[in-house]
Amino acid sequence: MNNDKVQWVLRIVVAGEFLGHGTFALQGKKQWIGWVQQLTGADNVMASQLLVLIGLLDLLIALIVLVKPVKLALLWAVFWGFWTALVRPLVGEPIWDFVERWTNWGAPLALLLLRGFPKNLKELVK
Repeated sequence: MNNDKVQWVLRIVVAGEFLGHGTFALQGKKQWIGWVQQLTGADNVMASQLLVLIGLLDLLIALIVLVKPVKLALLWAVFWGFWTALVRPLVGEPIWDFVERWTNWGAPLALLLLRGFPKNLKELVK
């Protein structure tokens, strides 16, 4: 299998993850609002507004990864995928909820590595 096909599979997988998460965030998933409140101390209104911003950013990342997966967006996807997986045990969910979500950061990391890890700031936008 050639590199281009593997990259397209990973682009679709990462975009799907961020499309799904972004949609849940825009729908105001109640459990996630509670997590935002627990982690930030925000009230319900502020947590809901933060979740909307997060949802919009997730949708933007999904689009960027599909159209032109720049390395900065992929680095963000790795970080955000890791963080959102890690949130689960931080808010009291079992550690296995974190382990189960390793692909949330592993797939964007694999795509980033296939495209070439950025060596300088200029390469972040390639």
